[in-house]
Amino acid sequence: MKKPVHSVDEPEPKAPRADRPPADGFVVIVDGHFKSRFDTAEAAESSGRTLKSTYPKLKIEIYDAVTKARTLLG
Repeated sequence: MKKPVHSVDEPEPKAPRADRPPADGFVVIVDGHFKSRFDTAEAAESSGRTLKSTYPKLKIEIYDAVTKARTLLG
């Protein structure tokens, strides 16, 4: 399989790192690991509650990237 050819002027696209928090939005944290990113707190909380209802033993938090605050879902 060949790698795509990039021009000299075009920088190589960077994928977001999973071990660093994002600069904006809301992230679902599962057992201390950043998982899904959302634009609204409601969407992140809804996703987190769905996971929590399916897997009740998981520690699920919602991370607000602007205030850098974590909220534990109970």
